[in-house]
Amino acid sequence: MQSYKSSPLSFDDKKLLESVASGDERAFEILYHAFSKKIYLFAYKILQSASAAEEVVQEVMLKIWNMGLELEKVNHLEAYMRTLSRNVALNALRRQEIENRANNTLRSYWSEESNETEERVTLNETRAILAKGIAQLPPQQRQVYQLCHQEGLKYEEVAKALHLSTATVATHMKLALRFLRVYLQKHTDLAIIAILFKIV
Repeated sequence: MQSYKSSPLSFDDKKLLESVASGDERAFEILYHAFSKKIYLFAYKILQSASAAEEVVQEVMLKIWNMGLELEKVNHLEAYMRTLSRNVALNALRRQEIENRANNTLRSYWSEESNETEERVTLNETRAILAKGIAQLPPQQRQVYQLCHQEGLKYEEVAKALHLSTATVATHMKLALRFLRVYLQKHTDLAIIAILFKIV
């Protein structure tokens, strides 16, 4: 695993962050490729899950993108990315533990005989609410979500199909998932079910 080193920004690093801060997608893509593997390996060591580690990559990069001009205040890029990656990974670990406890609770209280029927009803209700949320997504976020999450395409495949950068696809996907999870929480008390069964 590659290690993070705390060192002052070079001139090139500073210019790169300034470009990302100003909304330059090409600069963001360069930053994404420079750090995505490091973040993935760092998160995987904590979470021991490839999919969870990939989620951490996307969330860290989304936070970076959303920082805007605040990025210009970063003086030690490697150290900053390490801290941010650790915090996001630990939050993911906490969510993972909550989901595991919720799953165990479901198994404890739902009999095997009735589980299938109740599960199906719950999932159908949640999917109906989710469909309304998907309809409210901005067009490009909705298209990325449908291609990635519903059709199972990889980010690279979607990027090629839509003529976008991989980083832009990842950003759209993260924003869509965040909106849909909040939407479910506002419209149903079964949002945890949607997460458990990987609907969002």
